[in-house]
Parts: sequence; C-alpha cells; structure tokens
Amino acid sequence: MFREIYYTFIEFLRNFGALQLFFLRILASSPTILVRRFGLVVHQVYNAGALSLVIIMVCGFFVGGVLGLQGYSNLAKFNAEDSVGTFAAFSLLKELGPVITALLFAGRAGTALASEIGLMKATDQLSAMEMMAINPLPRVLVPRFLGGAISMPMLAAVFSVVGLFGAHLVAVDMLGVDAGAFWQQMQNALEMGDVWEGIIKSLVFGVVASLLAVWEGYNAIPTAEGVGRATTRTVVITAIAVLILDFMITALAL
Repeated sequence: MFREIYYTFIEFLRNFGALQLFFLRILASSPTILVRRFGLVVHQVYNAGALSLVIIMVCGFFVGGVLGLQGYSNLAKFNAEDSVGTFAAFSLLKELGPVITALLFAGRAGTALASEIGLMKATDQLSAMEMMAINPLPRVLVPRFLGGAISMPMLAAVFSVVGLFGAHLVAVDMLGVDAGAFWQQMQNALEMGDVWEGIIKSLVFGVVASLLAVWEGYNAIPTAEGVGRATTRTVVITAIAVLILDFMITALAL
C-alpha cells in the first residue's frame, strides 16, 4: 500500500511538472499568435464563448431567481426583504457567477476542446503537421487556449447580469419588493473590491479550465476510449481545481 501511494505521488508530481512546462510553452507562443493569427483566436472565442451563451444565460437566470426566492424567504424573517438585491449581488458577483460559469464552461466548451484535440491526435492530424515541420502547439493548441481564457470572464459577466435580472424579476415583480430599495441597497453595499474579486476569479478559472482541456486533449491516448477518458478527466479535474482555487482566492481576499 505504501509503495502504491509513493508511486502515485511521484506520478502526480511528474504530471504536474509537465503541465507547468506545457503552460509556459503556451504562454511563450501566445503573443505571436495574438499578433499573427488573431483570426484563429477570434474563431475560438466564438466556439468557446458565443456557442455557450444559451446555457450560461438560462442557468444564470434561474440561479438568480432561486437567489431571489431564498433571499426573500430568509430575510423576511428579519424584516429585511429590501436587502434581497444585496444578497443576490454578493452571491453572484463574488461566488456563484465565476464558479458556476467555470463548471458550465468545463462541461460544454472544455469537453469540446479536449475531444477535438484528442480526435485530431487519434486520426494522426497532429503527427501529419509535425511531419510537415509545422509545430501543432502554436497552430492548434494556443488559439484554443486563448479563446477559452478570453471568453470565460465575459461569460461570467453575462451570467451575473442575467442572474441579477432573474433575482429582480422574482423579488420585485413576483414578491413585491420595492424596486428602488432593491437596487439602491445593492449599490450602497457593493464596493469595487467585490467586483474585482469576481473578475480575478473568472480570469483564473478561465486560464485553468482552458489549460486543462487543451492538456488532456493533447495527451489523450489516440483511441476512441482514450479520447473519452480525456474528456471525462477534463470535467472532473477542472471542477476540483476550480473549487480549490475559489477557496484559496476567497481566503486571500478576506
């Protein structure tokens, strides 16, 4: 048992170090790709971001509606139902917006990136590029990484805005909370630091989710089963990493 634990730990360290070196290679190639192949990045932003808007907006609306219901039912016990807007804003901007968006992003865009790259490897497309003296990392991997990292903060912002609209619709139009008090107390309670915390989280989560998706796809076993396992690992590892990083960033922001 101790030997298995030892070898598992060593394998984890080896993979973690390889991931860091892979990340550095992507960062080194990113400025060149942004300048010379900006169209590829825009196309990947569309694939990862624009095609994910529907699920982000639908989930954001209903998450905001649930926050409106829960906030009203709990705050009404203290005659503070006018603070529903503050409750919803803090929850969406600092926690639920970035975290749920990252989980949805991993389930929709992350799996698409991993399976696409894994399929390219399984069908020897990446090997063919290497035989033609074309490095697949800047041509294939970097645009997809940048597209995910750029689109994630924008999706988190859309999620939070739609969530606030859902909370307003439930609290004001359905439950009768005063609209002026809903927005005024929110504006008085929120500070720019709270907004920046959500922005930083969405940026970090976007980089992590995109990096893990590209990494798993690039290192997938070139078989149908290998691509499926890489897609599954992308979702699982991204979810764990996002929740751990959320705790760490929240603790640092206190």
